[in-house]
Amino acid sequence: MIEMRSDTFTMPTPAMLKAMVTAPLGDDVYGEDPTVNRLESLAALRLGKESACLLPSGTMANLASIMAHSPRGSSVIVGSESDIYLYEAGGAAVCGGVTYVPVPNQQDGTLALIDLAEALPADLEDPQFALPALVCLENTQNRCGGRVLSDGYQASVQEWAHANGLAVHLDGARVFNASVSQGVPASEVAAHADSVQFCLSKGLSAPIGSIVAGSGEFVARVRRIRKMLGGGMRQAGVIAAAGIVALEEMVEHLATDHALARRFAHGLATLPAIALESMPETNIILFRVLDPRFTWSSFVDAAGAAGLALIGFGHERIRAVTHSGLSTEDIDRGLEVIAKVLA
Repeated sequence: MIEMRSDTFTMPTPAMLKAMVTAPLGDDVYGEDPTVNRLESLAALRLGKESACLLPSGTMANLASIMAHSPRGSSVIVGSESDIYLYEAGGAAVCGGVTYVPVPNQQDGTLALIDLAEALPADLEDPQFALPALVCLENTQNRCGGRVLSDGYQASVQEWAHANGLAVHLDGARVFNASVSQGVPASEVAAHADSVQFCLSKGLSAPIGSIVAGSGEFVARVRRIRKMLGGGMRQAGVIAAAGIVALEEMVEHLATDHALARRFAHGLATLPAIALESMPETNIILFRVLDPRFTWSSFVDAAGAAGLALIGFGHERIRAVTHSGLSTEDIDRGLEVIAKVLA
């Protein structure tokens, strides 16, 4: 099977497995796991933030960040196509007592400033309205096809947010994909966010874990919330060791993933029954099947039966994702599967 449903299917590298076995360990809830401490220091440095905290998942990382920024009864502005809004089980509302205010994502993944302004209550003194506390951006923007938000745009959102008394949280699950795509350090991508989370377990290929980074005071709140949510993991150095290898060895490999995505997209573009949404900027390809014999679901099933794993992704679209488990030969075979199914 050629696995292109997600980059979450990446497997740890041999170097990661070796590091996990040999990592020095301690109790991370007490702050005494040296490998976790090393990973958190490295992550904070890479993101240009004061402090960082290891969590089990991106969902918990985003949830803890939202709760750390937002008092109960407040609201958080999110994109209508964001992972936080669509794929994280309403956790901020369920666990944090925080209301989501969705605004439409533009095709390029951005949230228009005019839409952000309209999401604010007309009268902040009116007790009928939840008070806004936070704006969440996503970079890269998954449901918009792995789109990269520009530095200038992110700066404008932070300026607007701070002027209105709001913080900015960046769901940077694939922030290193954005960094590699733009040819800038990840610290530049995260510079205009008050907090950021990223996943070690997607394109960076670690088996588990996400990082939240921000100010020391903010991360201390996240650490307390992590414990409350059940994310205190004791001898978590076995996880952190793989994360260190991911940051030190796998970031540059993301450029290969992006090249494979472009190769796949160019191949799709030659097929008359396929409508490519846009040329990928990173490792995510979105397309539609125009052949009336197929729905998106039946096409995904047919491709799977022929050896290519794809996934439906809303709005009648299909998603394919490149990652470290794929080769040029896999991409070309995947294109052959699609052509065969269409034939």
